[in-house]
Amino acid sequence: MGDTVDIPGLDSLDPAGRRVLVRSDLNVPLTDEEAGDDSQRKLGDDSQRKVGDDLRIEESLATVRHLRDRGARVIVMSHLGRPKGQVVDQLRLAPVADRMAELLASPVIAARDVVGDDARAKADGLGEGQVLLLENLRFEAGEEANDDRFSDALASLGDCYVNDAFGAAHRTHASIVGVPLRVEQAVAGDLLTRELDVLSQLLSDPPRPFTAVIGGAKVSDKLGVLDNLLPRVDRVLIGGAMCFTFLRAKGFQVGASRLETELLDEVEQLLERADQAGVEFVLPVDIVAAEAFEAEAEHRRVSADGIPDGSMGLDIGPDTVARFGAAIADSQTVLWNGPMGVFEWEAFAAGTEGVARAVAASPGFTVVGGGDSAAALRQLGLADQVSHLSTGGGASLEFLEGGDLPGVAALRQAGAT
Repeated sequence: MGDTVDIPGLDSLDPAGRRVLVRSDLNVPLTDEEAGDDSQRKLGDDSQRKVGDDLRIEESLATVRHLRDRGARVIVMSHLGRPKGQVVDQLRLAPVADRMAELLASPVIAARDVVGDDARAKADGLGEGQVLLLENLRFEAGEEANDDRFSDALASLGDCYVNDAFGAAHRTHASIVGVPLRVEQAVAGDLLTRELDVLSQLLSDPPRPFTAVIGGAKVSDKLGVLDNLLPRVDRVLIGGAMCFTFLRAKGFQVGASRLETELLDEVEQLLERADQAGVEFVLPVDIVAAEAFEAEAEHRRVSADGIPDGSMGLDIGPDTVARFGAAIADSQTVLWNGPMGVFEWEAFAAGTEGVARAVAASPGFTVVGGGDSAAALRQLGLADQVSHLSTGGGASLEFLEGGDLPGVAALRQAGAT
């Protein structure tokens, strides 16, 4: 995998007077606004929708401001949701354009299509310092298919290209890998550069002790990351539903908890390698278990080495939270990816909240990746108390596995031509 230093950055681009295509990750949640008169509302009317969480919009604006203030004609493009190549009115980007305009304190023009007549007319009519947001890229089937004709059409709207979409950099989509090879110049934006720099630090020479806190639902999503981190970390704390496969691999009874039995051998081998490498693997000692996967299900604290038959673990228990908190406090570097339980439900949110507070209180270098972990920090008002809050869950995992992100490879290839 190449270092980030061999990727051209924003400072290498003279944007004045040029049409600059900026691939951002504005895939934010949209909610229906409350309307005073329900009879005035129209189903699917994007004017009745607003942005629910604007973290990704806020993080994208440093690059947009940089280009706008230097006289670029800025053309921002992003996906939203999974419309699967069809126009879905509830997934239009007009509400995102409105929120961008508020945060920029200047107008953002919204196109009603991606590469059609409206987008082309508005792109051609842009003045220096003006900002245009194209419609949802995934309304076009050519985006996810990385279709050559769609890449050509997108690239023809601009003169140069900036990839600032870390959250989508692991996708081989037209706007990520096709467009940068079809313009005069292609560079990385501030957000993408910062994300790569921070994650590279974790893989190179982080301050020690280095603790990785890994949670979430599926072991299969995290095995590659754990394997690549093993030579680099001092301890690993395992929570979330994935912990039950680890507990079962240790010979414990996990009741009706989520289990990936096909991965038990791999987990056993990972634990053996960790032991040989002197890496401490910390598993839960107590669990909050319920009889059913329901928000209001009756629940109780049980020992992690003997979850009763018929009960399923839905959160880590208070003793585990205390143990994890002590390990985090003793660390100079902390990576947290994945919730500790079903934190959307109040009864099973204490584990994730406890870890979030411990990470926020850590005096060390703290990196939080993954949408759920980031959401938990923001809900608790702790997002500004960590060193780095990553905007990309899947992309950060793929990078930490040691893979070269397709979007980064495309920039490297474009810079070499």
